[in-house]
Amino acid sequence: MTKIIGITGSLRSGSFNTALLRTAAGLMPSGVTLEIATLKGIPLYDGDVEVNEGIPEAILVLQEKIAAADGLLLATPEYNNSIPGVFKNAIDWLSRPPSGIARIFGDCPVAVIGASPGGFGTVLSQNAWLPVLRTLGVRPWFGGRLLVSRAQHVFNESGEMVDEAVRKQFQDFLTGFAEFVQANSN
Repeated sequence: MTKIIGITGSLRSGSFNTALLRTAAGLMPSGVTLEIATLKGIPLYDGDVEVNEGIPEAILVLQEKIAAADGLLLATPEYNNSIPGVFKNAIDWLSRPPSGIARIFGDCPVAVIGASPGGFGTVLSQNAWLPVLRTLGVRPWFGGRLLVSRAQHVFNESGEMVDEAVRKQFQDFLTGFAEFVQANSN
């Protein structure tokens, strides 16, 4: 069984990106599972905390989930044309200590998706991830792109995807990413 960890870059309970991951969990191809992880409970990065108290438990748990997974699916909102602060903060913690980056992220197949109420989806946020992914040493999948725009029309008030065209595009995206993960997992 291929296991992918999905992380949403939003803390909001009604997040379109969290809804995107919940939808993904139900659209994964046979033999592939998606476990959704949260950023809740991750404090702001503080080098003094790291030195004096160590890595927070929420980070240690998430590091192990990522290290044990076959792939990583990042669902990124777009705030001010870039990566949300809570998401970047989590990555800053997850990359501590630097000596552990290769164990946690090294050559891990990764895809970035996103949903936004705006007309351009999350194109700028997804582009902003590129230098971060390069630094982490992951293996990004460039075989597809999922930029959900006008997400308030794609999801209903319960967070269920109601746009069948987007659902089909998403399913094709996930099938391609799953094949990439299976061909490139450690």
